[in-house]
Amino acid sequence: MPIPQLTVYRHDRRERALVTLAGEIDLESAPLVRTVLAECLHDGIRTIDIDLTLVTFCDCSGLNVFLYAAQRTTEAGGALRLHNPPAMLALVLELTGSGFLLLGIPFGRLPPLLEGVPAPAAQTPPPRPVPLASALPREVR
Repeated sequence: MPIPQLTVYRHDRRERALVTLAGEIDLESAPLVRTVLAECLHDGIRTIDIDLTLVTFCDCSGLNVFLYAAQRTTEAGGALRLHNPPAMLALVLELTGSGFLLLGIPFGRLPPLLEGVPAPAAQTPPPRPVPLASALPREVR
């Protein structure tokens, strides 16, 4: 099994931890992240700040780990927040609507890293429903 291309630093202060990740979070390294975050909860940490400044890649397995850890932390009466996510992860958080769970931003708002990226086009309201009878050709009615 290849060594994950991820380095993890954890700094505790009472019931709070700063976890700094550096490198790539993918299918191979996601279990390491999951383990570190689970250990935080096991050690009594209730506020987990995750610094992603040095993360160069994060796929959906990383997002899954963060969502799972956020749920577990909330269930334990704490909070988990991501800080400085790479632009691609910030975009995935926005597209999936999960940014408010992990970034502490209001639902539907672009994360600060995406302020310069155009927002997705506003959805036009759905067309008014047309009665089926009037939409079908006369011979089908």
